[in-house]
Amino acid sequence: MMDLLIKDGRVYTGGRLLSTDIWIKDGRIAALGGYNKAADRIDARGMIVIPGAIDMHVHFREPGYTHKEDWESGSISAAAGGVTTVVDQPNTDPPVMDAESYREKLNLAKRSSLVDFCLNGGPGDVESLIRAGASAIGEIFMYEMGEERLASVLEDVGRLGALATVHAEDGEVIRRYSEPLMENRDPDVHSRARPPIAEVSAIDRALSISRFRLHICHISTADGLELVRRRRNRRVSCEVAPHHLFLSRRDYRRLGTFLKVNPPLRNPADCDALWEGLRRGDIDVIASDHAPHLPEEKRDDIWHAPPGIPGVETMLPLMLYAVKSNMITLERAVDALSARPASILGLSSKGEIAIGKDADLVIFDPKRQEKIDVQRLHSRADWTPYEGKKAIFPVMTLVRGSVVFDGDIEVNPGYGRNIDMHRDKKLEERSD
Repeated sequence: MMDLLIKDGRVYTGGRLLSTDIWIKDGRIAALGGYNKAADRIDARGMIVIPGAIDMHVHFREPGYTHKEDWESGSISAAAGGVTTVVDQPNTDPPVMDAESYREKLNLAKRSSLVDFCLNGGPGDVESLIRAGASAIGEIFMYEMGEERLASVLEDVGRLGALATVHAEDGEVIRRYSEPLMENRDPDVHSRARPPIAEVSAIDRALSISRFRLHICHISTADGLELVRRRRNRRVSCEVAPHHLFLSRRDYRRLGTFLKVNPPLRNPADCDALWEGLRRGDIDVIASDHAPHLPEEKRDDIWHAPPGIPGVETMLPLMLYAVKSNMITLERAVDALSARPASILGLSSKGEIAIGKDADLVIFDPKRQEKIDVQRLHSRADWTPYEGKKAIFPVMTLVRGSVVFDGDIEVNPGYGRNIDMHRDKKLEERSD
């Protein structure tokens, strides 16, 4: 791999923007500033360079549902949106519940992904999944589990030193609220059938049971966030999805069943509380929960339409425009999109622009805002709830020092590398 020099940009490093160059050698950052030896150069004048986003929560649907998405289309979407590492969830067909199904998905991803990736395992043969290299166990759908089973899974995951990630909704609460509403076809009924108390009850249960590291996926309510804030410790982290920041129940009037997602959209006051929690750092991570379905599937009635919203390509662009609009600082946005996910997952070579780190970079023009247009997006979902919203898309995305997307795809499918958590942990232990 040749040397590369990114020249004359403003680089976000060490918590601030510096006017400096980035020298990349063998896919890693070799130096910041003053090195003009590189054979190839990228002129970043007028641009800002930030670490690539790490999306802790995507559903790329392969194997089993490739009409909705596959590793190639999903990773192209990621690269076009400035996401350089993704963590894929286990609810495919077959679901990733043991080492064999893990290896099956791993082989598919290795052949097709343009960006680096980790694979989560489901709550099955936990030990074999962790030994095979799973980055975490989850998302664990709490509404599918009783108390005893949940406690057993969380204990097994923690005992083996792994991270458990939970989808915090209480199944009993959902059943109680859903039953009287079954004849109602108003899209907003989905939010009423899965009320905030379903999230609060599940978070309370997870925090009470777990003795080990726990990550709460896509928190959606002010009350749920307050519970995490009051009871959290260093072992507990949480994420928010863009749709719970940028969309609310009011948007059902505009997009109807297309906005069915679990946990559901909430009131504007919840959105405001989540924004404030994100700004304060009470919410650690922004993760897309990219869950694509085709338009014809989403047009079904509210009880039968599949839940999920595509978002891996629009997450960072929406947040960059939020920075421009003074809704959040660049420091907090980069922390939530890059540094904190890397820390939580133990991705020691990623998450920041620093000497020795992987050269996973996003170059963007802060003046080049545009409206999101589904015709320019790359997911097989072929729709977006953010049509017409203002965003700032990357001019260029690099993974390990190679340009993967600059308006066109610049690497072959399979360029992306699996981050084998078991292998990396062993290497770290040997170096201690």
